[in-house]
Amino acid sequence: MRVATVCLATLAGPLGYFLTWHTYGTWLHGDERGAVDREHNTPGTPTLSENPRRLAWERTRMRSTAFGLNPAGRAVVEAAITDHCRYRGWALHALAVRSNHVHVVVGFPGMAPEKIMGQLKAWATRRLREAGHVRPQQPVWVDHGSTPYLWDRERLEAAVRYVLERQDAPH
Repeated sequence: MRVATVCLATLAGPLGYFLTWHTYGTWLHGDERGAVDREHNTPGTPTLSENPRRLAWERTRMRSTAFGLNPAGRAVVEAAITDHCRYRGWALHALAVRSNHVHVVVGFPGMAPEKIMGQLKAWATRRLREAGHVRPQQPVWVDHGSTPYLWDRERLEAAVRYVLERQDAPH
């Protein structure tokens, strides 16, 4: 989906949020790509480095197999997020649904970004289950995600550009 309209609300607070979350089990702490945890979550600072022992430990904690999105599943998630934003009246500035993660830039609707992300995950999961892409007990998403506040037009526009222009071609 390509959404490029950036309309700014006059509400006090951030202009929006840049939400990102991964599918279950596809990016664990200790992975060679780096990761973020409670001690490594400040923007602009180093992430966790590769750690095979921690990666192995994280795998033992998984309660199910890793979950990835195929093209049909990505389309279901995209439609669910778009529909839910429309239903709630949230400005959806940009959306990229990948095989192992989702990026959403949403305007500030006066609620916490974690709550918005929770609703988007829940509706996407519901639609995936209805479409037969997910077994009943299969975890779909990681528990947490990234929720940076976008306080000014420059940050909002940079997040939109990142989501729309800096993603690799879908697998």
